[in-house]
Amino acid sequence: MRTGGVGAVAFAESADGGQSKQPSGKGTPRPERRPRPWAPLLAVCAGYFMVILDVTVLNVAVPVIGRELSASLTGIQWITDGYTLVFAGFLLTGGALGDRLGNRRIFCSGVAVFTVASAACALAPGTLFLVAARLVEGLGAALIVPGSLALLQQAYPEPEARSRAFGLWGSMAGIAASAGPLLGGLLVSTVGWRWVFLINLPVGVACTLLTLRYVARSPRRTGRALDWPAQCAVVATVALLTAALNEAGRRGWSDPTVLAGLGLAALAATAFVARERLARSPVLPLNLLRSREMSGGAAIGLLFNFGFYGMVFTASLQFQHQRGYSALGTGLALFPAVAMTMFASVLSGRLTRRTGDRPLVISGMLLAALGLTGWAAAGADPAYALLVAPMMAAGFGTSFALTGSTATVMGAAPPAYSGAASALFNTTRQIGSATGVALGGTLLATATDYDAGLRVSMTVGAVAYLVAAGLAWLCVPARTKMARP
Repeated sequence: MRTGGVGAVAFAESADGGQSKQPSGKGTPRPERRPRPWAPLLAVCAGYFMVILDVTVLNVAVPVIGRELSASLTGIQWITDGYTLVFAGFLLTGGALGDRLGNRRIFCSGVAVFTVASAACALAPGTLFLVAARLVEGLGAALIVPGSLALLQQAYPEPEARSRAFGLWGSMAGIAASAGPLLGGLLVSTVGWRWVFLINLPVGVACTLLTLRYVARSPRRTGRALDWPAQCAVVATVALLTAALNEAGRRGWSDPTVLAGLGLAALAATAFVARERLARSPVLPLNLLRSREMSGGAAIGLLFNFGFYGMVFTASLQFQHQRGYSALGTGLALFPAVAMTMFASVLSGRLTRRTGDRPLVISGMLLAALGLTGWAAAGADPAYALLVAPMMAAGFGTSFALTGSTATVMGAAPPAYSGAASALFNTTRQIGSATGVALGGTLLATATDYDAGLRVSMTVGAVAYLVAAGLAWLCVPARTKMARP
């Protein structure tokens, strides 16, 4: 397959991260470094892939970890949910730190924290130690993700190259989400559960070296103070909401613990908004949220994560519990959805200059809705062959739309708030994923039979995609916008 040509030229226009090549001023000019147009993208995507992989790779390993460490049910839940809780809760804080101290600095710090915490997880002698290391891992992830989009926007200022980079970045989530169970099953069955964490070490080291070598320094804005009351309020909001959604899938939506969590999250959100109105240096200026592109793009991200990860979760349960597939077999069964994400992201990046973002987002959401509708219409216990096309449509459509929605959100924010905009987009996507998984679990648990619950879950996901398509018509600009100064 050709990897040069148009793609290489597009990336090469900004391969030096915005740094001009000047003589040293002393004697003979230094030889120019040959551009590496792929290097910033590879560095950022490696960090992002590592973060998302750790959300799913542990699902297969948890039973083995529980047995070897004699963990209680509560301990097992904290091993899995503690990471997600801290990750989602501190995303906006990570974005704010990146905007203030430099996105490259915070991104590299996050990779370092994540890598060291992964080593600690691999060496954990007991449950409490492992839970603590997983919490630190989640903190590192929250520092990595907001800076990843901001660094791509900085490294690829030309719209076509930037759209392609955003698309490839987004495809990492789908690939990691579905590769997690497959890789986890393979590692646990061959070399043991500790290697689920050890594989992060070489990736983290390579990611750091590539970033320091090929990604330009980001501007620092130390004059902007961090508003710690607002930071605490937003962390509490997202953490409480994520915890409540996680518990809703297990306990049901009417459980007092779930209702209390949702109520406290609403109170914390109210406190955050009130504080932001008074703050000199807000975490995310409220006037940005009034932007149709910013708020609409974030809502679209929530909806398509709701649909896609709800599908992956319910399909995984169906393959394992109803059809008797192993974890490895389940990962392979989901491969059609994953295989399309990379292809769709590359294609959308190439088409965006000709068509603009709006038609790509709308067509992607409609195709994904068609895919889930096809699954719902396939009947009770359909043959696997009948599910391949629906999974391919959902995977392709979601990834095809991600490029344009990402560009919409990032284009609506000035460079000074690129980290915060990235954090907002990824926070809403995490909330969408948690909601999709929680609601999918509830529908399966409360349905008269498993297949009926699965079909209802797929139908709800299709409706979410259709709503996202409508929002795209209203909120996504017809043409890609450059970030505002």
